[in-house]
Amino acid sequence: MSSTIKEGGGRQLKGVLLSRLVILISIILVPIIIFLIFNIVGFTLWFSDDPVLDFWLIRVLCPFVFSVSWLFFLILFANRFAETIDSMDKTVGIIPLRLKIFYGINALFILFIFVFPLITPLISILSFASLAWRLTTFKKEMWDDTGPSFLTKFTIVLFSLLPIFCTICIIPDYLDLPLFLWNTVWIPLTEYVYTFSYALCTALAIGSFLVLLANRGVSEYEQLFATPSESKSMMHVKIFEFLFFIFLFILALLDFAVVDFFYYLGFFIVVLVSIVNFFSGKARMKKFKGHVFGYILAAIFMGSNFFLFNPEVSEAISLWSLVALATIFIAIFFYTFLTLED
Repeated sequence: MSSTIKEGGGRQLKGVLLSRLVILISIILVPIIIFLIFNIVGFTLWFSDDPVLDFWLIRVLCPFVFSVSWLFFLILFANRFAETIDSMDKTVGIIPLRLKIFYGINALFILFIFVFPLITPLISILSFASLAWRLTTFKKEMWDDTGPSFLTKFTIVLFSLLPIFCTICIIPDYLDLPLFLWNTVWIPLTEYVYTFSYALCTALAIGSFLVLLANRGVSEYEQLFATPSESKSMMHVKIFEFLFFIFLFILALLDFAVVDFFYYLGFFIVVLVSIVNFFSGKARMKKFKGHVFGYILAAIFMGSNFFLFNPEVSEAISLWSLVALATIFIAIFFYTFLTLED
């Protein structure tokens, strides 16, 4: 199922803005993930051995406070997050959609393993402080030289005490959370992430080549801009891509060597389709621009894609290249979020 980019807006799927859909899914999933973390990882109180106190503080209060904090933060900056996703989609627009899926999967893993745990206490304190500010100043239409009132300052401090207390309760174990998730989640799943990503990438690459031929050099999967006349419905290609992805995934899981042939074929097709669409897009649109970040990410992916299937490359290099790609993707997201114009 293909998506289109509306002029002046974000990428849409059957009239639904994907950036808004991502934010909505995040609002639903983040509290669930937080409660799962606190009930699976095995946090314990460092200052008490009381099981009842441990249950109410670690299993109930802390995840509740942190969940409310993230909900408030996501809702407060929902539009900015959505606009960041739209803006980032344009920033790395030269990258084919299938590669964005690959980057996104890896970036989400890294985000939840390293970034998410480390910033949650800070987000919680800032959210409760912001909530206190809004509750005590929502009727104030203009500010004078006196600044915030004593009530506002007192309420901010009072509200901040709760997330600070929750952070203190779990801080020793919380600092070990990234290492726990790395060893118990990331390392065991790395091989499957590779298998899934490259099977998907290869299937879509071959499918995009078929679409490229049908659209005379303008692939609906690779192009930066789409016009309604160029967005053709090719359901048979989509069905082929899905079935071929399943086929490649099974070959990889069963460790058939022939899958490497399709991987290399997909790599050369990615290069071919990207070159064709770049020049065709540049010829059709005088204002067509190749984004620097997009070129860097595409080059890194294609280079690593070439070496990852070389048997002489160690698993360590593959792992850290994956981390590097995800880190660049995350860094671009945060940079876009912080520099986005209001």
